Amino acid sequence: MTTASRLPEPYGQGSGANLADILERVLDKGVVIAGDIRINLLDIELLTIKLRLIVASVDKAKEMGIDWWEEDPALSSRARRRELTRENAELRRRLEELEPAGERKER
Repeated sequence: MTTASRLPEPYGQGSGANLADILERVLDKGVVIAGDIRINLLDIELLTIKLRLIVASVDKAKEMGIDWWEEDPALSSRARRRELTRENAELRRRLEELEPAGERKER
């Protein structure tokens, strides 16, 4: 007697973990992928590329000491305001050096 072969179940059916569970675990624990690419010609290093990828939640990244996005003006409005304030103060200082106080026009 022969039995029909059983086909594998589609993803998401009958499995203990769905995509949301897996993503939650990855973000909670964090995943690091690291690799180096090195190109040599006759024992002379021509190019080295170091790749590092970290996948984690913001809280987990901060816990690991990674918070570079908070200081990047392109990613943080607070950092952008700090950068503009610093730039404005520098421009005012340079303007004062160029215009003596008596020659400055009232605005």
